[in-house]
Amino acid sequence: MGTTTSPSVDSTVGKPRSLWSDAWHDLRCNPLFLVSAALILILLVMAVFPGLFTGADPRYADLAKHYLQKPNWTHFFAEDWFGYDIQGRSIYARVIYGTRASLTVAIVVTAMVTALGTLVGMLAGYFGGLIDTLLSRVTDVFFGVPFILGAMVVLTSFEVRDVWVVVLALAFLGWTQIARVARGSVLTIKQADYVMAAKALGASSTRILLRHILPNAIAPVIVVATISLGGYISAEATLSFLGIGLAEPTVSWGVDISSGQEQLRNAAFVLIIPSVMVSITVLAFIMLGDAVRNALDPKLR
Repeated sequence: MGTTTSPSVDSTVGKPRSLWSDAWHDLRCNPLFLVSAALILILLVMAVFPGLFTGADPRYADLAKHYLQKPNWTHFFAEDWFGYDIQGRSIYARVIYGTRASLTVAIVVTAMVTALGTLVGMLAGYFGGLIDTLLSRVTDVFFGVPFILGAMVVLTSFEVRDVWVVVLALAFLGWTQIARVARGSVLTIKQADYVMAAKALGASSTRILLRHILPNAIAPVIVVATISLGGYISAEATLSFLGIGLAEPTVSWGVDISSGQEQLRNAAFVLIIPSVMVSITVLAFIMLGDAVRNALDPKLR
């Protein structure tokens, strides 16, 4: 049916463009999107195929030979490029392999909170009344729990904290913002003429939600989810730094930051290098989120 914004006209074919094709056209012309997408693509390739970037084992330690050995920039992309940590392990290899854990947490948590938050927000916004009241109060309860503090409480109840335990803990607490955004979007869209027409024609609530409301309410949800990706990477690194998130033998940037904090005075590179990787990754996702927001928000066109 209709969309929430008036479509643009594609001068090449003389046909109106939808919101999504209009947004894609803007994204392709946005340097912010191109740079962030290139960075994220490289990080994804690192996570999926770390062997393309290094042949070193991130867990192999040679304490006698490589204890806190400084970075060696004479060998391009070699295992000693970023130096070695306190256990004699290659920091370069750990940075490459650590990408997998950090991105896995961020992407899976984002997918889970987006699905749950969108479902809760759509049900609350569309049906209103008692359902809206109950779901909104539940959302307020979870929203009132400090995110990092709540994750710490959840994670301390597990003896073994691997990637999936951290994912479940973050997803358990992180869906509230998307639920609020989805609810607000649905409250506006359900008053649209095409939704009223579908109701008048006897369409079921499920069909209306999936065919008419979801496609038009999903844009602000995608913006929030994209920006949140960087936040979940920071959250995983913070929890691991505090000793409550991922732990050895998992290879993660947060784990390396935690183990490198004691070497700040005499070997700062052990702490700085994984910290820079976290910063670059978070910045890339924030840049991507800003570009997507600018493309999908008609008020910013």
